[in-house]
Amino acid sequence: MGLFHKNKKEEKASCCCGGSCTPEAMVQAEAGKASGGVKVLGSGCAKCNALEQAVREALAELGMQTTIDHVTDFAQIAAYGVMSTPALVVDGKVVAYGKVLKKDEAKALIQKVRG
Repeated sequence: MGLFHKNKKEEKASCCCGGSCTPEAMVQAEAGKASGGVKVLGSGCAKCNALEQAVREALAELGMQTTIDHVTDFAQIAAYGVMSTPALVVDGKVVAYGKVLKKDEAKALIQKVRG
C-alpha cells in the first residue's frame, strides 16, 4: 500500500540563517564570533539597550576598560547559535540569552568567565 510510504523529500543541509547567506557573510560572521571582548546580541530594541547599560555598569564596577560591541546583524547572531535575544557574549562564549540581566547578574557572569 502506498499510503504510508509516500516519497519523502530529501532535506537540504542549510546554514544557521536558512540558506539565504553567502559564503562571504558566513566567513565574516565566524570571524566576528572568534574575537574576544564583550558583545550584546540583539536588534537594538529597548531590552537589548537595557542589557548593554547593565553590562556597562558591571564593567565599570569591575574596573575593566572593555569596549562593548552591539551586534545587530542576524547572520552574526545566528553564528553564535542564539535564537532569542538579547544575549550576552563574553570572550566568545554565550553566557546569557533571552532575558535582560541586572547589573549584578552581568557582573557575576563576567567574573566567572574572566575569573
